[in-house]
Amino acid sequence: MGSLILALRFLTVIPVPGRESAGSEALGRAAWWFPVVGLMLGSVLAVAALAADALFPPLVAAALLVTGWKVATGGIHLDGLADCLDGLAGRDAARRLAIMRDSRVGVFGAAGLVLLCLLAVTALASLSTSVRLRVLVLAPGIGRVAPLLAGAWLAPATPGQGLGAAFAAGLSRWAGPAHVVAGGALAAWLLGFWGAAIAAVAWSVALLAAGFVARRLGGLTGDVLGAVVEVAELGTLLGAAAAAHRGWL
Repeated sequence: MGSLILALRFLTVIPVPGRESAGSEALGRAAWWFPVVGLMLGSVLAVAALAADALFPPLVAAALLVTGWKVATGGIHLDGLADCLDGLAGRDAARRLAIMRDSRVGVFGAAGLVLLCLLAVTALASLSTSVRLRVLVLAPGIGRVAPLLAGAWLAPATPGQGLGAAFAAGLSRWAGPAHVVAGGALAAWLLGFWGAAIAAVAWSVALLAAGFVARRLGGLTGDVLGAVVEVAELGTLLGAAAAAHRGWL
């Protein structure tokens, strides 16, 4: 139970009572719960969507849902994405890592966040009510499988130092594959064959992005782990929008 409490506190702003797991590798061990926390968040978003759809037109409702979505996570994954985008502008790996440690958000990070939120809002608004509810349940869970895959695949940029290294040290190599199977099955149940395909594409794009950034940084960092959550979530929303546009959902 301590691992679940740690996962909830780390991934959301929800004030959860109880004692969380402690130790340098505790977050990696708690990663088994990350997709579960994502499904919890998605379920809350789906309930909120019912109220938002009853009160507002689709675009406004989608904007409110995305706002609540990011607020509920404390913007932790958005921060990782912004840092990665800013850091990529550095001339070498050492300079890129130094830029990412800077608490200020640069132009690349700010532009990336704006574009991501714009795409998320418009993708959600384009979906029918029934499909939107199912996608909202699914997307946060798919997003939180991505760091389990990236953490098992990529070596830390600074071994023994930082969040990325600590996460990878405690992470089970079975966590990612196990949740891919479970997440793919859930996606197929909610959205049929195309749901499983959307999940697979979202994870693939997130891993490609993680590999590209890690290569530029010399390895995995905590910011990369956060960024892949956002990439996988957005990939799910865009995949659903594309499939719905084609009449597959």
